Amino acid sequence: MKYANFITLKIFLTYDYELFFGEKTGTVEKCLIEPTNQLLDLGETYQVAMTFFVDVGYVMKLEQYAEEFHQLRKDLLQVKNQIQLIIEKGHDVQLHVHPHWEKSFYDGEKWVMNVKGNYKLDDFSDEEIDDILTRYKAYTDQLIGRKTIAFRAGGWCIQPFERFSNTFSKLDIQVDTSVFYGGKFFSEDYNFDFTRAPKKSSYRFSKDICQEDVNGAFTELPISSWRYSPFFYWNLYIRGRLNPEQHKMLGDGKFLKQPGRKKSVLTNFTWNHVSTDGFYASKLKQIEKHLTRNNTENMVVIGHPKSMTRFSFLKLEEFMKSCYKKHQFLTFQDRVANN
Repeated sequence: MKYANFITLKIFLTYDYELFFGEKTGTVEKCLIEPTNQLLDLGETYQVAMTFFVDVGYVMKLEQYAEEFHQLRKDLLQVKNQIQLIIEKGHDVQLHVHPHWEKSFYDGEKWVMNVKGNYKLDDFSDEEIDDILTRYKAYTDQLIGRKTIAFRAGGWCIQPFERFSNTFSKLDIQVDTSVFYGGKFFSEDYNFDFTRAPKKSSYRFSKDICQEDVNGAFTELPISSWRYSPFFYWNLYIRGRLNPEQHKMLGDGKFLKQPGRKKSVLTNFTWNHVSTDGFYASKLKQIEKHLTRNNTENMVVIGHPKSMTRFSFLKLEEFMKSCYKKHQFLTFQDRVANN
């Protein structure tokens, strides 16, 4: 057997269930409902379970405005029904926090995203951070009917973790999955720096999320990372222009601006996350083989329903088909239950 001498990978397919946060947030149907239903269909075909990190601040805002606006009442019903469907089909739901929802609002026609000075938890006071995490987790737990145990920070903004650690302990959040080795980005609105993180597929930590502590209270299950070449990104951009039908995102919104990033990735080798989004999905099988040959324990893949394309669904299905019999596909709830 080809992989007889290698360990079985534990593969975690994870999806950040959210709208866009740029000038145009996109619609619930195109960003969430339709692509997520396609993901659920694939999962059912290959008996693969996934973890959805639900942007609960958005759902709470829908609750706030539902009585006043018919469209948001409809959106809320669709989102809640789909979350229940996710659970019924054996998938996992965990906590995803974009705190800018605290300062964002619906003006009667569209969502107004107030991200400046509000995008990351570190933008808020200690009291506000504790309140946001406590309320958001309580709502998520009630929504899904059990306690969440895993967390992903919006925009990967989990630093400085020492500001959140006491609240994590209080809320019994056991696992974080915001880090990806080598990742680094700075902009006016948000930033992260994981260049000091251990190059491991899991580790314990306490106050510093990039410093291993074998006796730490928390576990980091990092998103797997890969060193992408400029050629990869040139290929990505050229394919998008030559064949938009295959490479256009299914979501109908716009990303938050990332000044300087395009030039950087087109001219430098870059560490970035392993993902099912768009052209990134073309690397899944190559990365799986690399991790398997190196006896890596975990492969954590990030994705966003809004960022899926026709091409990425084809590559995701190829990946599932080639892996579902030889590796374990797990959820975060599975991992905690098995430890």
